[in-house]
Amino acid sequence: MRLYRAKIPTIARDVIERLATDGDIEVLHENREEAEKDLVAIMEEYRRRDFQLRERIRDNMARRQIPYSQYGKVRKRVSEEMDHPTGDDVERFLARQFTESMMISRFVEEVYEEDRVIYKKIVETLKSHDVDEAEIREEARTKVKNVREGTVDYEIALQEAMKDVRKRRGLV
Repeated sequence: MRLYRAKIPTIARDVIERLATDGDIEVLHENREEAEKDLVAIMEEYRRRDFQLRERIRDNMARRQIPYSQYGKVRKRVSEEMDHPTGDDVERFLARQFTESMMISRFVEEVYEEDRVIYKKIVETLKSHDVDEAEIREEARTKVKNVREGTVDYEIALQEAMKDVRKRRGLV
C-alpha cells in the first residue's frame, strides 16, 4: 500500500466513522475531529519514516555504486534494518497502530469490541483506499506512446504522465 498525503484525512475519517457507526467504539461528536487527528498523526509519522527509508536507500546505493536494478533488494534490506513496513505489511502496521491508539486515546470514550474485530475492520477500510499503482502506470503509458520506450526521455515522460494521472485522481 502506498499512502498518499491527500488521502490521509479521508482514511482517518472513514476509519472513525465505520467503527463508530458499527458500535465498536464510542466517540463524542465534539471529540471526533481530535480522534481523527490521532490517526492522521500516525499516518504522517509513517510517511515521514518512509521518506527516511527512501533517503537511506538512495544514499546506500550511491555510496556502494549499486545499479538501480537492485533497488528492490536494497529496499527490502534497509526496511528490515529500520523495522519499517513496506508493501502489504503497511495496512497491518497501520491497523495495529490505530487499534492501540484507540485503546489509550482520551478522544475515544469507550471501546466496545475486541481488538481483533477492530483490527480487521480497519484493515478492510485501509484496503478500500488502496491505489492500484499498476493502473496508474498503465494509464500514464498510454499518454507517452510518442516516445521510444527504454530511453531516458521515455522514463522522464512516464514520470511526468504518472504525476499528472495522480493529480487528476486527487492523490497529490
